[in-house]
This record gives sequence, C-alpha cells and structure tokens, in this order.
Amino acid sequence: MGKLLILFGAIFIVAGIAVQLLEKLPGVGRLPGDILIKRGPVTFYFPFVTCLLISLVLSILASLFWRR
Repeated sequence: MGKLLILFGAIFIVAGIAVQLLEKLPGVGRLPGDILIKRGPVTFYFPFVTCLLISLVLSILASLFWRR
C-alpha cells in the first residue's frame, strides 16, 4: 500500500510540473473547440478539445508501455 501511495504522489508531482510548464506555452488550453461562456460576472470554461488531446496522448503512451 505504501508503494502505491508513493507512486501516486510521484504522478501528481510530475503532473503539477507539466501543468506549470504547459501554461507558459502559447495556445495550450485554448484550442479551437474548447468551450468558453462569459455571462456577466460568471465565466464557464471547459477545455473539451484539450481533454480529448490529453486522453489520446495518454492512451498511446499506455498502450506502448503496458503491452503484453
């Protein structure tokens, strides 16, 4: 159980560093197809295409590393 918690912690650290680095790149998180609705003081943002792209990349990486 302890090793699993360490693994999840390492994954969260790597994900946090990746988010920090990707925020500095122009256009990441603001792709065409991402939903942005501004109505008065309320803003709703859902990065739909960004989520699809991240899912695709993670699926490809998972299939490469966890082949049987």
